[in-house]
Amino acid sequence: MKFAVISFPGSNCDMDMYYAVRDSLNEDVDLVTSDATNLDGYDGVLIPGGFSYGDYLRSGAVARFAPVMESVKEMAAEGKPVLGVCNGFQILTEANLLPGSLQHNTSMEFISDWSKLRVQNNDTMFTDQYEESEVIDIPIAHGEGNYYCDDETLAQLKANNQIVFTYEDNPNGSCDNIAGVVNEQGNVLGMMPHPERAVESILGGTDGLKLFKSLLNHVRS
Repeated sequence: MKFAVISFPGSNCDMDMYYAVRDSLNEDVDLVTSDATNLDGYDGVLIPGGFSYGDYLRSGAVARFAPVMESVKEMAAEGKPVLGVCNGFQILTEANLLPGSLQHNTSMEFISDWSKLRVQNNDTMFTDQYEESEVIDIPIAHGEGNYYCDDETLAQLKANNQIVFTYEDNPNGSCDNIAGVVNEQGNVLGMMPHPERAVESILGGTDGLKLFKSLLNHVRS
């Protein structure tokens, strides 16, 4: 299997994602710059955290116009897995690949900590290695992680079982405690917490590893 990790100017978690795939899954992975125009040959695409283009205007608002995003959209339309973490989640909402938006934390402060999440939907290509309602511990590091959507969108998310992860402690004020959602087709996941930072015990925990193993199992099957 072969994965692409997209590196934007200002990305600072691209190597974390790269090593999670290379060292924890032992799979092929490339760093792909944001000016790339072709993602042919990749089985999945991973959009890491950081501060793409300095987070000017809004987080992810500039990155959505990067040349590579057209290929990301094509992969999503083909049903291939697309994972966006933290700034990657923000980019996916700005690119209209996921509903809702990410706003400033209600504390108006940057938060860097571990956060307990509940797996609300373990029937996705990203979560089938988890138990239903399993509580996991995953790091967070963001200033704009407050997920917002209107009431109609929230109702649709619930009806379609698109809410994948929720916070047990809601550190940022997210609507309905939402920490991660998928698109209606189930192949695009955005989440604020960093599973790539929880794949080895030396990092503080391994609860993020099941997400990558779920993704790998799906691609292989």
